Amino acid sequence: MNFYIQQSIHINFLKVEGISNSSVLQIGSSGIIKPASHLYNTGGFTAPAPKAKKTNGIAEGTTVSTPSVPLT
Repeated sequence: MNFYIQQSIHINFLKVEGISNSSVLQIGSSGIIKPASHLYNTGGFTAPAPKAKKTNGIAEGTTVSTPSVPLT
C-alpha cells in the first residue's frame, strides 16, 4: 500500500541542542530511514597519521566560553 503525503511546513525557529555522527533530524514525513556507514580510504593511506604536535593553544581541562567556529 502506498501513501502519498503533501505537506506545507513553516519553521520560524529551530533550536538543536546537539548533533553527533549518528543523528537524524527529520522534519515532515519519510518512508524508511536506513542507517548507512561507509568508510573509504580515498587518500590511499597505508600507515597511521603522525602524532600531533603540542601547541600553545588552550590548555587541557580549560572551558571555552565562546564558539570554536565563527557563527556568521
